[in-house]
Amino acid sequence: MIRLRRAGTVAGLVVLVAMVVFPLYYAVAGSVMSRDDLTRFPPALFPTSLHASSFADVLHAIPLGRQYANSILVSLAIVAGVLVTSVLSGYVFAFLNFPFKKLAFGMFLATMAVPAESMIIPNYLTMADWGLMNTFPALFLPFLAAGFGTFLMRQFFLSFPREVWEAAKVEGCGHLRFLWKILVPLSRPALGTLAIHAFISSYNHYFWPLLVTSTPKMQTLQIGLAQLNSVEERAPDVIFAGVVLAIIPMLIMIYLFQRHLVRGLTAGAVR
Repeated sequence: MIRLRRAGTVAGLVVLVAMVVFPLYYAVAGSVMSRDDLTRFPPALFPTSLHASSFADVLHAIPLGRQYANSILVSLAIVAGVLVTSVLSGYVFAFLNFPFKKLAFGMFLATMAVPAESMIIPNYLTMADWGLMNTFPALFLPFLAAGFGTFLMRQFFLSFPREVWEAAKVEGCGHLRFLWKILVPLSRPALGTLAIHAFISSYNHYFWPLLVTSTPKMQTLQIGLAQLNSVEERAPDVIFAGVVLAIIPMLIMIYLFQRHLVRGLTAGAVR
């Protein structure tokens, strides 16, 4: 009975893994398939021959290199901003005492329940008033702070023994020194998790870059993929090639920080 239950569990996990991996596999396989393989019915699951020319066709269809650079630069700027603001605000809510502290933290958490769509018009008007339309600052300034980041870092900092902070104060260690020399080096799991979350979220932005940019040299990769879909609607292999190129940075980020991902999400769960 135990073996049967274990076999059922393994079979269920295999099915779930296949459901997650298959779209990624088909995107990679489709990028090297011929158009006949992709358009026939039923569609082919394996390429009958390899055609790598679709990747070169992407470069001719859209300014992929510039859009690639724009997306990565904007995402890295957002990651840096989120890490700095989240560490500072998380430290304040974890170690400092001030009036209405719980109320202020509750307001931070409340921002996580606000739909992002409701902030588009205020952010757009602000960028327009500041004269930042069609510039890099307009792409990343509204996203340099996140309620989720504050919550994650606060919970992680609360897992540290209070005695460590008290001992550091006795030794004359100030807030910034304690934060930079002690907390930040020990918070790499949470910082890695937050970096992955911020990078993937910002890298996949579509509507906001479309709204605040007006020239191809300022547009991001997601806009280019949408244009590729309209320009190359009869070339699904080119679309698949663009998708494969677009997901490479996210796969690299997950690979680099995967060991921190689970540790960062669970570290603050138990004190």
